[in-house]
Amino acid sequence: MSEEFKALVLKGDGKERGDFAMINDETELGYWQPKTANGYATVRVAPALVHMDARFSVGTQILPPGGVIREHSHGGNEEVLHIIEGCGQAFIDGEEYPMVAGSTLFLGKNRKHRFVNNSDKDMKWVWFMTPNGLEDFFRDIGRVRVHGEPAPEPFERPEDVKNIEARTVFASDAKKD
Repeated sequence: MSEEFKALVLKGDGKERGDFAMINDETELGYWQPKTANGYATVRVAPALVHMDARFSVGTQILPPGGVIREHSHGGNEEVLHIIEGCGQAFIDGEEYPMVAGSTLFLGKNRKHRFVNNSDKDMKWVWFMTPNGLEDFFRDIGRVRVHGEPAPEPFERPEDVKNIEARTVFASDAKKD
């Protein structure tokens, strides 16, 4: 991660005692997301930020009204989403499921999924991925976000999005439109 991580991090001794980190809205890493998702994703914990034995990453994602996370899957990763605000639809292997505050989704390897916010309010979830890598995708496809700044005009995905997906956490059978 190239951005400055301003969170409180107390380094462990590398043997018996691990790191401690405290991250908040002002110290998280954030990335504006391109069309069709729009909105933004944050990274709260990842191996590039703190030392960990089990490699995972966790953050949040905001999907604004009309936002769509296009269909994709993760060939070598498992993902958990916990919806904390708003509502929408999840399409898992072609089947539709409601996404409402309080719902948790577990997405095992190679489960094709797409998310749609067809409400009039932001939908927000906490995401967890193991092994990590989703944070690299958000960084490489997005634009750095500073807490409190206004959203940019919607922008296109990078021209090299297929390469970004291939070197991060996306399965090779993911739709690449």
